[in-house]
Amino acid sequence: MAIQKPSHTFTKIHLKALRTNIFQILFALSFTVFINTFSYAQDIPPKKEKIKPTVARDTIPVKVDSLKVKNVDSNIIVNDTIKLDSIPNKPKLLKDIVKYSASGYTSITRKDQKITLYDNAQINYEDMEITAGIIIIDYEKNEVYAGRLKDSLGNYSQKPVFKQGSDVVEPDSIRFNFDTQKALIFNSRTEQSGGYIIAETTKKENDSVYFIDRGKFTTSKNLEDPEYYFLMRKAKIVPGKKVVTGLTNMFIADVPTPIGLPFAYFPLTQKRTSGVIFPSFGEQNDRGYFIQNGGYYFAVSDYFDLALLGDYYTNGSYGIRIESNYAVRYKFRGNLSFRYENLIRSERGFPDYSKSAIYNLRWSHSQDGKANPNSRFSASVNLGSSRYYQQSINQLNASNFLNNTLSSSVSYSKTFQGEPQVNVSLTANHSQNTNTQTINMTLPTFQGSVSRVFPFAPKVGTKKGIIQNINLQYNARAENRIQTTDSLFFKKEMFEDAKVGMQHSIPISTNFKVLDYLSLTASANFKETWTLNTIEKSFNQTTQETIITEKNGFDSFRTYNFSTSLGTTLYGMFDFGEDKKIQAIRHVMRPSISYSISPAFDQYYDTYEQVSADGLTREDVDYTRFEESIFGSPTNTYSSSIGFSVSNNFEAKVIDRDSTVIEPKKITLINNLNFSTAYNLAGDSLNWSPVRVTGGTKLFKKMAVNFGAILDPYALDSNNNKIDKFNINNGGSLFRLTSANLTMNYSLSSNNSNDESRSNNRAQEESLRSGGRDDDLFGRPQDFADKTFNENENDSEAEKPNDLYKYKIPWDLRIAYALNYSNTRRQNEIASHSLMFSGNIDISPRWTIGASSGYDLKNKGVTYTQLRFERDLESWRMNFSWIPFSANKQWNFFIGIKSSILQDIKYEKRRQRDRNL
Repeated sequence: MAIQKPSHTFTKIHLKALRTNIFQILFALSFTVFINTFSYAQDIPPKKEKIKPTVARDTIPVKVDSLKVKNVDSNIIVNDTIKLDSIPNKPKLLKDIVKYSASGYTSITRKDQKITLYDNAQINYEDMEITAGIIIIDYEKNEVYAGRLKDSLGNYSQKPVFKQGSDVVEPDSIRFNFDTQKALIFNSRTEQSGGYIIAETTKKENDSVYFIDRGKFTTSKNLEDPEYYFLMRKAKIVPGKKVVTGLTNMFIADVPTPIGLPFAYFPLTQKRTSGVIFPSFGEQNDRGYFIQNGGYYFAVSDYFDLALLGDYYTNGSYGIRIESNYAVRYKFRGNLSFRYENLIRSERGFPDYSKSAIYNLRWSHSQDGKANPNSRFSASVNLGSSRYYQQSINQLNASNFLNNTLSSSVSYSKTFQGEPQVNVSLTANHSQNTNTQTINMTLPTFQGSVSRVFPFAPKVGTKKGIIQNINLQYNARAENRIQTTDSLFFKKEMFEDAKVGMQHSIPISTNFKVLDYLSLTASANFKETWTLNTIEKSFNQTTQETIITEKNGFDSFRTYNFSTSLGTTLYGMFDFGEDKKIQAIRHVMRPSISYSISPAFDQYYDTYEQVSADGLTREDVDYTRFEESIFGSPTNTYSSSIGFSVSNNFEAKVIDRDSTVIEPKKITLINNLNFSTAYNLAGDSLNWSPVRVTGGTKLFKKMAVNFGAILDPYALDSNNNKIDKFNINNGGSLFRLTSANLTMNYSLSSNNSNDESRSNNRAQEESLRSGGRDDDLFGRPQDFADKTFNENENDSEAEKPNDLYKYKIPWDLRIAYALNYSNTRRQNEIASHSLMFSGNIDISPRWTIGASSGYDLKNKGVTYTQLRFERDLESWRMNFSWIPFSANKQWNFFIGIKSSILQDIKYEKRRQRDRNL
């Protein structure tokens, strides 16, 4: 049989067409699509001609064994499976879709092999995006040109914006080559890690390297006319990493300055990096020249960092600071700080020469509430030398000069869920008086408790009646208490006088209603106290002194008491009518009467005989060996007393000033006006206790007023001693005012919605960690080199100052008034009387002045004062702080660049306090 060849139809393409640039074919096809669809925006995929390949056939027929294979046409030609060409195809010229568009028009010129995009033109290719007024695509050279549009008046608009990855360049014009990925950029502006680079000519070598000629590096927001810049003659830029340049110097207002370097390195990064912390310079009379707060910052990991800082004075004084912050998201965060200063005054051999060492340790740790709901660890530590804040010469401690107390607390608590619930905690506390230099510590304090148990409560439903509401609880507390001084702190002597004890308590209580309106509560409490420290007293007749002998060993005592209280709540309404401005006044009164009884525990008391020197007079003196127990001692006096208290609250319903509001507004007139006293049923005289009065209110929505007084019903004799005779029966008034106090705090600002909007959280945190106030009434801690101490939380949201300044001048003011009166023994004196204030005001769009001061109305003198001046110089800032008088008088001047990448370019001058003899 004759073999029939199968017919094949395929497209014949001239070999010359195969060598045609694929890119040219691509845009030729796009031109055809454009004509057919009249579209101004096309997606152009890198298409290829569909060429049907020629099948290579073997002309040698294959014989088929008819015995083995049936129904097979012996005339079929079997193709050879061997591939003809093993050489891989060349990579495609375009690796992705090219997208382009324009809102004006799109012109495609086949002759010039160019595409012109006009007005709001845009082209996208891979991670590259170009937007401009006009874009010309030359697909013969595989280049793109982007430029601005020029109107009839000669003004330019729609500057090109070149984006590739995270890099953004805003030039006047740009040329980009698709093949080499290189670009030539003219008059470019790009942002790198907070800094801006303005260059006349920029050559983009690849994705990670740029070369520029006569570039300007600045952090100014005004790129058209920056107030300062560093002129870089030749520079290499690695985006996100570094800028390396040759000869460079600073220009201020386009005026060259001698501040320059033969070569420079500017680090660029979006994350924390290690580096040198540039110090501050100054001079002090008795220590010479100095540098402060210089060192090195270690960005150890994403979880914690470390800063090593130091101070040095030319007379040999020095200081060391170690700062570290740590955080694990959703678990905990904290910071640690240690400061040490070795201070030398004057010169060796002079009479005013002295040498001292002071230190301070601070630690703050907080746990995320979601980390472990059943256990919690927290720390707030502030301990060190008692005179640290008074003697330290570091500017950071200026506002803490008046601190007289240092306190610390480290605690761990654990909750064991169940019924009943068990809570345990371990705490270490520290309290230090910087005036007396006494230190009290508990290392540690253990507390354990079992939640309330209602043994007679029903399993379902509510508890009713006296029996079902009976509940009991167990509490335990153990302490190791230490009292020492600053000089013996953490030496072995401080542990010699430690006192150890433990107290167990089981309170049992119940409550129920009486006559539906009265609430009655009854409770009994049993306590057992263990101690390892007891005493024994004896009397030495020769020296006429009482001898106290301390004994170490386990001992214990037990006490118990009973108390009950009856109270209710009364409501009174004074209605004046809905047409009145004050529609009604509501009075809520909560009277209460209580009774408590405690027996005498004479079994824990002993006696010793006190004999006069001549032996004629003898007297037995009672004492208990538990007198110095940390949980107190049992009493040998029977106690039975009745207490009376009344709590009052006054509220008013007034018409709102806003006529659109229909409902009346509720305001508080007096909040918690309380009266309390007691009568001792077991006493022989002076059975009535003084009446205590406390109260508080808020005036003008912003002024908090608190007051208190003690009224004594008994009179005084001629020696100003209290006698068992009522003052009214002695020719006086019903009560005698023995003491009173009044405090007022007022905070207001031009921004009525948020009085604290101008506060600085970092400064407040620094003050609180050092044991100071949460406001700046005693001054503000400042480190001008650290911009976080000088920035407000809402700076980023603040309005930019205009040429025409607003008539509303931003300001804030805080006032604190305190008055204490004492008349216990007819002294009739004002114990203390002071007025403190702190405020800030923007006298111009960029000038801010502030002051913290006060006046002692009793001693007629100005209190601790700090004056602050700040000038916003756009990219720069200038600060001046002055403490004009007191033992801590000093001034500090600073001018420097705001941006963190150039924050080491600064000038500081400090005049610190001299030694006061």
